[in-house]
Amino acid sequence: MKIFVFGSSLTSTYWNGAATYYRGIYKNLCGLGHEVVFAEPDIYERQQHRDLHLVPYADVRVYQTPIDLPSLIEEASNYDLVIKHSGVGAHDGWLEENILSCQRKGARVVFWDVDAPATLARVEANEDDPFRNLIPRYDMILTYGGGTLIVEHYKRLGAKACIPIYNALDPDVHCVVDVDPTLQCDLAFVGNRLPDRERRVEQFFLRAADMAPEFKFVLGGEGWGGKGLPSNIRWIGHVPSDSHNRVNCSARMVLNINRDSMAHVGFSPPTRIFEAAGAGACLITDAWEGIETFFAPGREILPASSAEEIVQYLRRCNSARASEIGKAMRARALRQHTYELRAAQVEAVLNAQSRGAAAQIPQQAIA
Repeated sequence: MKIFVFGSSLTSTYWNGAATYYRGIYKNLCGLGHEVVFAEPDIYERQQHRDLHLVPYADVRVYQTPIDLPSLIEEASNYDLVIKHSGVGAHDGWLEENILSCQRKGARVVFWDVDAPATLARVEANEDDPFRNLIPRYDMILTYGGGTLIVEHYKRLGAKACIPIYNALDPDVHCVVDVDPTLQCDLAFVGNRLPDRERRVEQFFLRAADMAPEFKFVLGGEGWGGKGLPSNIRWIGHVPSDSHNRVNCSARMVLNINRDSMAHVGFSPPTRIFEAAGAGACLITDAWEGIETFFAPGREILPASSAEEIVQYLRRCNSARASEIGKAMRARALRQHTYELRAAQVEAVLNAQSRGAAAQIPQQAIA
């Protein structure tokens, strides 16, 4: 199958949390024999911070917007499957409407939402949002996560089918490496400073550091430079994708904090969870519905509802116990949550749809 994709960026993780997801999915779709073209706009200085220079599994088109968009749509119309991801970052509305012109006999157009809670909240807040009327016109909606709540919401808005394709692990990329002494700490958190995450970072990470001055904390990600931080937190700035393993393997524990919308909806494990799993890190995560669908709480992952619980984990879980939990999480991810499996699920969904059976695919088959 020839696949043409519009997404934020495959080549750069700079202000682009979806990059790891894109890489895992399209690398493994290519491995199944599909041909992939990935078009990404030259915006937000991503090309100046490019961390993937050779992409053997996709033909990457870095385009100037909006001048290149009409010719790209014309080219995409010759492909078997055209995918528009949410949050491309430039002229999303134009793309969401005009990409539907690529529909023809034997060719499908799919909207793949990598932030469904935000998309649906926006649509519900404005009945005149143009995307609302476009939803029923797409051949299928795929989502980055969200579970039954998101699926049912999209179907109420007229989606022909909505299937979650969850984040996963690429064991060739995220794996165990040697400890970096310069990054050793008790708890590490990597995440950009975003409006719908900052309050939760204060609630979980910064408060935990205040409560536990005896421990060392490392904060990675963009935007934290002007933030007042406790003295036992060291900010290390942007962490490129090739440094994630070093951070995850050098901390006694790693913290995941979902954004507000993802935490509220649940069933939305971010890429950071599976990156930590690949590194065999002991992961603490803010609690959200559906965690047990992916990993066993207490044995493979440590859910926390407050900074107090995070500090309890830090004080009660020594290095040996942390290593045991990290190894168990890694083993589970390698068994059930790899991008190789996710790509096979995408292929199965598309094949089922071509037979008119996509709506009957059980959600649990995708988790």
